[in-house]
Amino acid sequence: MIAALYVETGGCYFGLPGVDPWDETRDARFYRGPWPVVGHPDCKRWGQYATSHPILGPGVYKLGDDGGCFASFLVSLALYGGVGEHPARSKAWKQFGLPRPVQGEGWIRQGALAVCHVEQGHYGHFANKPSWLVACGVELPELDWSKGEQRIHPVALAKHGYEKARRIGMMAMVGGKDKTKIRNATPPEFRDILIQMARTAA
Repeated sequence: MIAALYVETGGCYFGLPGVDPWDETRDARFYRGPWPVVGHPDCKRWGQYATSHPILGPGVYKLGDDGGCFASFLVSLALYGGVGEHPARSKAWKQFGLPRPVQGEGWIRQGALAVCHVEQGHYGHFANKPSWLVACGVELPELDWSKGEQRIHPVALAKHGYEKARRIGMMAMVGGKDKTKIRNATPPEFRDILIQMARTAA
């Protein structure tokens, strides 16, 4: 059994044998074991636009104001072992003194922890979706460490031309009421890798 922390209600971790999903309703900050964990703590206050609002502008939010989710996840990781995922260049890494992953270099170890840079596009995501992983107490698999090929949305290319389509990328072209869900989705192939890692925890 493993616990999937900070996951979407009804998402890809639900309904799987041997997986105990903790969504927003259950509040993974209160997870007390005993199973190893896979974590996707909220990243909104740790990313490139952590303090900005699309309408109200910069300085609206406080960097790292996630209610203690990332800090709590690191505690669960240290206590029970497992692996967690955040977008590449997450400011949480610097805030919590985690070693900075380097693209193309695989796993980097620091004491009991290991981190890496990997693109979920190699594992079924429609965009390259560069991600950072942090693991503790688990076997570390060989992943595809390469940089994915450039992906350009055909609608953006037709509407804006190559240069702008290249800059805005695939993610920016996702619209509609489910756009956040689609962008944040973890591909099943990548999810299965994370689950298998957690299951190797001592």
